[in-house]
Amino acid sequence: MITDEIKEVFIEKFGGEGDIRTYFAPGRVNLIGEHTDYNGGHVFPCALSMGNYAVARKRDDNIIRWFNMTYPDNGIIVADINELEPNDNGKWYDYQEGVIWAFQQNGYQVPSGYDMVMKADLPAGSGLSASASIEELAAVIIRDLFAINISMEDCAVMGQYSENKYNGMNCGIMDQFASAMGKKDCAIFLDTATLKYEYVPLNLKNEKIVITNSKVKHSLADSAYNNRRRECEEALKDLQKVVNINTLGDLDEDGFEKYKSSINSGVSERRAKHAVYENRRTIEAVALLRNGDIKGFGDLMHDSHVSLRDDFEVSCKELDILAEEAWKLPYVLGSRMTGGGFGGCTVSIVENDHVDEFKEVISKIYKEKTGLTCEFYISDAADGAGRIDNY
Repeated sequence: MITDEIKEVFIEKFGGEGDIRTYFAPGRVNLIGEHTDYNGGHVFPCALSMGNYAVARKRDDNIIRWFNMTYPDNGIIVADINELEPNDNGKWYDYQEGVIWAFQQNGYQVPSGYDMVMKADLPAGSGLSASASIEELAAVIIRDLFAINISMEDCAVMGQYSENKYNGMNCGIMDQFASAMGKKDCAIFLDTATLKYEYVPLNLKNEKIVITNSKVKHSLADSAYNNRRRECEEALKDLQKVVNINTLGDLDEDGFEKYKSSINSGVSERRAKHAVYENRRTIEAVALLRNGDIKGFGDLMHDSHVSLRDDFEVSCKELDILAEEAWKLPYVLGSRMTGGGFGGCTVSIVENDHVDEFKEVISKIYKEKTGLTCEFYISDAADGAGRIDNY
């Protein structure tokens, strides 16, 4: 069991005395609603049963000592909680450090450091929010070890704040919210403008959600992601000169078509079109799912990928191959890239009886066309981050 393995390493590295506690924070897959979270739109993710596990124990000084079994060559990371400085290095421990810093910046006292060993069963760089999982792991460790009175919703906000301000990545709230607030067998219908949310049962009786990893790694903390956000902000400023809106999510398709000529840049217009249309797709898709129309939901997944490919331009050759080949299969109800883009994963809804065939067909074609070997995950929708001593 992964937690037993981590505890053994913890005792080896840091000793077995004291109050040792165990934690888990999931990754997430977003079913629809991509690049809408920082545009005031809706998203529809679910937490995964894959993520980051940790064993931790508080110290009586300001020192943190961390070891990640996923990256053993990093050795033991040692730092002082009062000497943390924002950076954009993108190392796993920077995402942990950023959350401590975020707690401090937002008025919460972190009274001491802690020892920790962690390990992931979630692939990094795959678009399944490994960074948010690390952030929410840190948040629940700090919340629990030091009995800090903070809600899980605020833990999600703290994770986003740290990634924005400490790590230099201008992400929205979706990834952290899904990791913190996941619920077994449900996806989260989240309005990112208000943080109002509903749990929607997935109710997939005859289908499975299959995640396909392109094995093309991406770094979201690069200029491309931040550029997309800037282009959306430019479009919003232009639109606000002619229509009273706070976010792109305030517009529907008709409103966008009416006012889009006010956007000065053709590139920014395409980015805004995706944000507006994707938000409306997400609202419609959730309504279809509630009514049991899985095929209709899948059709909107297809439209989402096309928009991400053509208007938002965050797909890549490998993701397009995975999605387009999936669309050709009669037992696939929908398929699209998921996550920030520039690599990572697709998510597909596949009929139960054909999952093995899907994996065989897609892996063969993908290998022929790219020379790469893709990986498949079938992960149930899971609960969010927390302490799991009895896990």
